Amino acid sequence: MDYYSILGVSRSASTEEIKKAYRKLARKYHPDLNPNDKEAEKRFKEINAANEVLSDPDSRRKYDQYGDQWKHADQIEEARRQQAATGGGYQGGGESFHGFGADEGQDLNDVFASMFGGARSKMRFRGQDYQAELGMSLRDAATSEKRTLTVNGKQIRLTIPAGVENGQTIRIKGHGGPGMNGGPAGDLLITFSIAPDPVFKREGSNLFATVEVPLYTAVLGGDIMVPVLNGHAKVPVKPETQSGTVVRLKGKGFPVYKQEGRVGDLLVTYTVKVPEHLTEKQKELFRQLRDT
Repeated sequence: MDYYSILGVSRSASTEEIKKAYRKLARKYHPDLNPNDKEAEKRFKEINAANEVLSDPDSRRKYDQYGDQWKHADQIEEARRQQAATGGGYQGGGESFHGFGADEGQDLNDVFASMFGGARSKMRFRGQDYQAELGMSLRDAATSEKRTLTVNGKQIRLTIPAGVENGQTIRIKGHGGPGMNGGPAGDLLITFSIAPDPVFKREGSNLFATVEVPLYTAVLGGDIMVPVLNGHAKVPVKPETQSGTVVRLKGKGFPVYKQEGRVGDLLVTYTVKVPEHLTEKQKELFRQLRDT
């Protein structure tokens, strides 16, 4: 797969351009927005795989240099150093794996064998990385959770730190595919899919919510109950509060990932609720207020 084509960016794209392209495509093909769409699910996995490589400077450098063989870049570069040390005098430009003189489709082990005289059986290669998606609610993501996953028949117990982001990927070492010729196993990459919440909108560690304020409370002042992640909080409303007023509740937002004790804020927007089904007497009182 051409990771640049998958994200629709050029090979000279900046890190910010790659990030923007990834977010746009991840939203478009997210499984929550495309239920039962196998093609969208496939594209979502490809997009995450491309972002995993291109968003990391070291992985991107290896991919740019070795293409599909980027995972074996360390072995290739070590072989290059050994060849130079033994007088092999490698002169390749380093733009791709074929700088070693490999023919199209030639096995990586065959190339090393040709360089070091039949050492095929001694070359060790890292196993393939596995990718998985884990769905969570916003409220689940706000607390550290213990989960048990089953991958290739094996159970993996992990603790998910509070504050993970939608689309964030974590790496679990050694739980991917088996290595070749005794090489290390690959890793398991888990991408989190956090469903939209009906009450809160999240931006980083801050939460946003909209709350109705009765007209009388907005005019005269008083207390209202505001939803927070773990229930409700009583919040005072100042007299003559206008619709659209935003108040900040410190420490009532979302936990900061892997920073225990740090929590964002909750920003609440007030909308003034106009009373309905007024009696004629009530309407007359409003007319008197208007006229004064």
